[in-house]
Amino acid sequence: MNLPNILTMIRILLVPVFLLAFLTRFEALGLLAAAIFVLAAITDGVDGYLARKHKAVTKLGQFLDPLADKLLITAALIGLVEVKLISTWSAMIIIGRELAVTGLRGIAAAEGTIIAAGPWGKAKTVMQIVFIVTAMLHRSLPVGFWLHRLAEFLFSPFLWVALALTIWSGVDYFVAYYRGLRAAAPRPALKFRLKLPLRRRPKS
Repeated sequence: MNLPNILTMIRILLVPVFLLAFLTRFEALGLLAAAIFVLAAITDGVDGYLARKHKAVTKLGQFLDPLADKLLITAALIGLVEVKLISTWSAMIIIGRELAVTGLRGIAAAEGTIIAAGPWGKAKTVMQIVFIVTAMLHRSLPVGFWLHRLAEFLFSPFLWVALALTIWSGVDYFVAYYRGLRAAAPRPALKFRLKLPLRRRPKS
């Protein structure tokens, strides 16, 4: 249990606190929920940076870090569906993609192959966080406030961009896995038959 893993555990413990603040009847507490969500998202980058810098990557951290990310994003999506800010199908696209990629990476790890997070996956995570924060500001800020109007204007475009990156990054993971299978597959040995000209015996 090192510092990066402690930060990851804190992120997991912040998930129910975030949901409690977000789903309360007092919409003003939505700003507190947004602050908790941003704090939890920041710990995601900090714990990974510390683990790489101090060479403190552990098996526990490799298990807990993606779990904490998915718990946080899933909790936020469920909360947004509950307050009717997003539709159920859009939340299911994101959650379904996360489950599919998690299963794929588990299968690859069992085969001894590590599928690292690519640039599309990182862009997807950043866009999901930006979209969720925008949605929470749209719900919690007073109507007519300039930041509320900005969040209302950006809410739908951010959602569609997040969905597009979610789908594309998921496809990218499956393509990477397929390429890894092809590269690891043993190639069949080529058999060559050497045909030598036969000398005819002279007739006696």
